[in-house]
Amino acid sequence: MKRTLMYIPPFDITPKMLDLISGVSELIGIMTIQLGDNAPSPQLRKKNRIKTIHSSLAIEHNSLSLKQVTDIIDGKRILGAPDEIQEVKNAIETYRLMSELDAFKEEDLLRAHGLMMKDLVKDAGRYRQDGVGVFNGEQLLHMAPPASQVPRLMSDLFLWVSTTDVHPLIHSCVFHYEFEFIHPFSDGNGRMGRYWQTMLLSRWKGIFAWLPVETIVKEHQQDYYNAIARSDAAGNSTPFVEFMLTCLLDTMQAYQPDDNEMQVQDKVQDKVQDKFPEVSKPAWEVFGVIRQRPKVTVHDICELLKLKERQVYKHISLLKSLGLLVRVGSNKTGYWKITVKE
Repeated sequence: MKRTLMYIPPFDITPKMLDLISGVSELIGIMTIQLGDNAPSPQLRKKNRIKTIHSSLAIEHNSLSLKQVTDIIDGKRILGAPDEIQEVKNAIETYRLMSELDAFKEEDLLRAHGLMMKDLVKDAGRYRQDGVGVFNGEQLLHMAPPASQVPRLMSDLFLWVSTTDVHPLIHSCVFHYEFEFIHPFSDGNGRMGRYWQTMLLSRWKGIFAWLPVETIVKEHQQDYYNAIARSDAAGNSTPFVEFMLTCLLDTMQAYQPDDNEMQVQDKVQDKVQDKFPEVSKPAWEVFGVIRQRPKVTVHDICELLKLKERQVYKHISLLKSLGLLVRVGSNKTGYWKITVKE
């Protein structure tokens, strides 16, 4: 029997949120056009994954350095506390599992927690059976709902996030806050809340699977806790949503393409250009975008290169006449094929 949605998390959509969403969406468009189907390189994925794991665990007071985390990922032995090494190994496997999980299935959350907390807690992969509070030293910051309420609260939260029409950038942040408020596990709630927001975002736009948002959160760790506290005091997730959207925007603004990858692409482009000196610089820029993303649209090229539509069509016509590219399939569902040997 299908459940009826009863619980809607309280939050307001503010002008600040809309501005942040606009900024993030613009950068998503630019990055998608620039990187396309070739993004990211294996080196960049690995580099950002290391940053993500190190930062998320550092927030939870794991003392291992970035180099030590890198060594563990590379299969090297390091000197360190056994439980901290186990945390890194667990996180590595959990992030590798990300592509196999359904962000909207509660059982997959439990599966991920079981792997994230393997050999660290006795109830890995199961909701807590006791009361739990969030402390800063001896100061109680938040008393979570009773354990008996956790299954119902989590079920309601997953039902909401899987049916809401709220923008994914917002509903992922709301889920993150509500998850931390419920505190469904005896341990590992912080790293799982951040992990699951990444899950939700990556199902909307794949680039979020490898952007190291946790690095920005770590740099503003006290602000992260303050945002949770302000939301607790307000009785809604609005302050936390604004904070996390700011972190997402900061992460994307700080993104830099992998230097080695860009150097290789530049060398290839130079070799092709040497063969066709009659082609203008703007036309080569159009060619470069198409080479990186064969399914790019004329509208996307206009947005990225700040060209008028007639100019883009003119450059494409020249490139086609020189045998540099051909169109495969229809204008709506087809793609560009580079025909010159690079």
